Amino acid sequence: MSETAEPPITFYRLQGCPFCERVARLLGEYDLDYRSRFVEPMHSDRDVVKRVAGVRTVPVIVDETTGVTMAESENIVGYLETTYGDSDADRPDATAASAGGGD
Repeated sequence: MSETAEPPITFYRLQGCPFCERVARLLGEYDLDYRSRFVEPMHSDRDVVKRVAGVRTVPVIVDETTGVTMAESENIVGYLETTYGDSDADRPDATAASAGGGD
């Protein structure tokens, strides 16, 4: 992946939202490359989230690596733990990284 490529995960969040912070901590813990998109505080103004996930609530993640779009912090945490947390060998990007050989 080139240095100018977009991160594979887009994280829609609201400033100061404890549910969003829970997801942000886990993304950081797993050292996942992601882009934060802060949304409007008013539910009625969250059109971008509605277009992406079909809901106006946050947090929402879009994972281009797996094709998953997901809302609700509990669901997102479970997804991240299952997809990226158990072992590096199970991570979708680990196979691609190991296929390149070692130094």
